[in-house]
Amino acid sequence: MPWFSIFAVYFIIWWLTLFIVLPIGMRSQAEENDVTLGTVESAPAHFRFWRVMLMTTVVAAFINAVWWIASSYFGISIDSIPRFVPVFDESIGR
Repeated sequence: MPWFSIFAVYFIIWWLTLFIVLPIGMRSQAEENDVTLGTVESAPAHFRFWRVMLMTTVVAAFINAVWWIASSYFGISIDSIPRFVPVFDESIGR
């Protein structure tokens, strides 16, 4: 598998993982009883940028490694997923 394809899949997984990891451990200003004037109460009290980036990178690397092992060594791909929708083209069924 080309390195560019692996990186492209990692890039997509990284962005999806970012939005999953982002709210983990976040405490709002209302929970901390320290609402800054001009902000909403649900804004993060302390945004930990480097912690979020590190967690996202590690989790995305793990997911990407599992995907790469499954596709390279076990041959699992999108075509391995069972088809639940019937085929309506008559030429395919014959």
